[in-house]
Amino acid sequence: MTDQPAAPFTRSEMMIVAAARELAGQHVCFVGVGLPNIAVNLAKRTVAPELELVYEAGVFGAQPARLPLSIGDPTIVTRATAVVSMLELFGYYLQRGLIDVGFLGAAQIDRFGNINTTVIGDYAHPRTRLPGSGGACEIAINARQVFVIMRQSPRSFVERIDFRTSPGNLGGADNAARIRREQGWLGDGPSVVVTDLGIYHFDDAGEMRLDFLHPGATLEQVEAAMAWRPKVAAGLAETPAPTAEELRLIREELDPGGVYTK
Repeated sequence: MTDQPAAPFTRSEMMIVAAARELAGQHVCFVGVGLPNIAVNLAKRTVAPELELVYEAGVFGAQPARLPLSIGDPTIVTRATAVVSMLELFGYYLQRGLIDVGFLGAAQIDRFGNINTTVIGDYAHPRTRLPGSGGACEIAINARQVFVIMRQSPRSFVERIDFRTSPGNLGGADNAARIRREQGWLGDGPSVVVTDLGIYHFDDAGEMRLDFLHPGATLEQVEAAMAWRPKVAAGLAETPAPTAEELRLIREELDPGGVYTK
């Protein structure tokens, strides 16, 4: 990216751009619905043109001509390497360890990267019933790495999630590593969480660490938008702003209606 940043841009646009850039150097990505979908398709057009996109409906190597509206959108089969059943996709690709990155969204996340997409509140009598796991749990345990993109608030970054839909580092890295070995899980767990305020990676204890603040965001805003006091990198840096080309791709090709970016 050599062109100059374009301004202004929204927090959502910054989040999508930052998430896409994290995919540089990756090869095979299992794409979740919602925000992961637009971030991964932006990466395919910018930092990771050789990225193989995998969709839960049974498509490997998707090259969608436009942003798919869902995992069942017919555009995902365009020029795909293979179109198979969901059973074959999960069995032959994901559960064989052939997925480099699983890119997921979340309704709630805790400091160890455990994800809730099932219910808010008590499971038997929830305040809100969410879509559930779908393939997210299988992706979380079998993809080599897990990337998460989500907007940050005290309701989403919680001390304790209401339901563990997809395991992250459980209660810490050592415990998670032991359980992964015992259960035969193939993945190493979460690697990065990108929000509308910053970028988190995970330290040796398996806990989120804030490494980048987005332009205009402050540490005070980050702390106010989560239920715990975050670990902060000693060299906390500012995320490079979106370039004009990244913004053009989002606004003109991927999300002209502003569904994800408003």
